[in-house]
Amino acid sequence: MILRRTLMLVCSTVPVLLLLLLYGGLGSLQRASSSSLRGQLFGSPLYKLDLTWPRNPELFTGAVFAVGVDQYAGVVYVAQRGDAVPRMLVFSTDGHFLMSWNSSSLEEPHGVFVADAATSSPSVWVTDVGSGPYGHCIKQYSPSGKLLQVLGTPGQAGTGLSPLQFDNPAEIYVHSSGEMYIVDGDGGLNNRLIKLSSELEVVWVQGEKGSGLTQFHIPHSVTVDSYQRVWVADRANKRIQVFSAVTGGWLGTWGSCFTEDGPFSVRFTPDKKHLVVVQLDTNQVSLLEAPPVGVIGQCRVESVIQLGEDTKPHLVDLDLKTGALYVAEIGAQQAQKFTPFSLGGSLL
Repeated sequence: MILRRTLMLVCSTVPVLLLLLLYGGLGSLQRASSSSLRGQLFGSPLYKLDLTWPRNPELFTGAVFAVGVDQYAGVVYVAQRGDAVPRMLVFSTDGHFLMSWNSSSLEEPHGVFVADAATSSPSVWVTDVGSGPYGHCIKQYSPSGKLLQVLGTPGQAGTGLSPLQFDNPAEIYVHSSGEMYIVDGDGGLNNRLIKLSSELEVVWVQGEKGSGLTQFHIPHSVTVDSYQRVWVADRANKRIQVFSAVTGGWLGTWGSCFTEDGPFSVRFTPDKKHLVVVQLDTNQVSLLEAPPVGVIGQCRVESVIQLGEDTKPHLVDLDLKTGALYVAEIGAQQAQKFTPFSLGGSLL
């Protein structure tokens, strides 16, 4: 069993008291010291590791690819892959195991998004990059794992828009309006961003394979801010591209922050002050300063969580009530929870 990583501030002047507070007391610090896989925190300390989540880490039995949070129900969905492992593990936000899904309709989950969480009928959207009869699709499930709807042509990779076809769809973001934003192209035929209406009609499509503006090379994650801007992790091009949610028009690009490794995941913190970005090959989770309305500008890293070697963080999600950050880690075969410090980085 791979031991759980912990955070460690890297600075010779950091007092012992700070470390004790960071780990929640001497007992927790002793547990952290026993781990062979450590993490480091650079810049302003904005998050700390929750060592108590989940309460049964041994339930992770596969490669963990994605997490999705229902902040209203207090539930976290963790998608994993592997032979004879449940494709979805469901935990409470305080770490208790609730259930697992063993649906045969879910082959190789890639991205997870919880939609309509504020309503009485939330659903869990999962992108499936499997190559079998259920692959190359995006699926809507009930919270208990009942298949409700399928987008795409099951088992058939393609480029069509009517009917919809996908090839290794990476992630879906469902806006509160019901509109959907899909990045289609985790190494497949397509390198595109698709917007669907709440009636599942294609509104606009942006992108093709390439390195120019509005082109993509493995668009891997998508999120939307409160200013109607769509942010796409353009992974292999080592940049984030920004588009208008209304027209699909290009608004800007961030690339200077990603010289060593491209962005794999993008999500905003609840206060919209930071964009959380994951870089798998460098094992980093970074918090970038989010730009105000009307300005994209240049990216600026405010804080970095440097995870242990071969952790391979893939996709993240946040609890929009508490600000808690959940990280899916392929290499470590686990998901971890990080909680925010209060007052923008000061210790609790």
